[in-house]
Amino acid sequence: MNFHDFNFVAWVLIPTLIFVARLTDVSLATIRHILVFRGMKKLVPFFAFVEILIWTLAITQVMDNLSNVPAFLAWALGFSVGTYVGIMLEERLALGHQLVRVIHPEAPSGLIDFLKEKGYGVTSMGGHGAFGLVNISLIVSPRKRLGELLQMLNGMSPRPFYTVEDVRSVRSGAVAVPPGNYFAPDGNLKKK
Repeated sequence: MNFHDFNFVAWVLIPTLIFVARLTDVSLATIRHILVFRGMKKLVPFFAFVEILIWTLAITQVMDNLSNVPAFLAWALGFSVGTYVGIMLEERLALGHQLVRVIHPEAPSGLIDFLKEKGYGVTSMGGHGAFGLVNISLIVSPRKRLGELLQMLNGMSPRPFYTVEDVRSVRSGAVAVPPGNYFAPDGNLKKK
């Protein structure tokens, strides 16, 4: 094959467009699924519309070029890279809240006050563990502040046992907000 026989459109342009379209629509699909899980149903239709519009454009190009192997490879590569990009975008957005359940042998002096001072809502109660009485603290944290909270817990001595769970929605009460603010039962951010 000589250079003049090279079909730039079929071998480069169409596969590149398919790759970019799949990367975009799969990234949007990943975020859309996470929005559904987080209960953010007002945003979902917008993401779904844009996602399916892009997908339709991409599949049209593949179907119009059934003998074009690079187009098929671009479709598959766009899907896999789009999945990765969607996950990375969701981690950067850090949507929603997480519940951190902290179990420690006794209530560390000042832990609850310290958490409140840092703007975290915390509920604490007693319990019975494998080795006797324990204190259980429930902390609802925005995902954006989760790293800060876990770093604080890991710096405690003795280090407490904790679990982290996704929270579908938060309706009212105290959740982690900038110090000096709190969420009122109506869900609005108020100044102390």
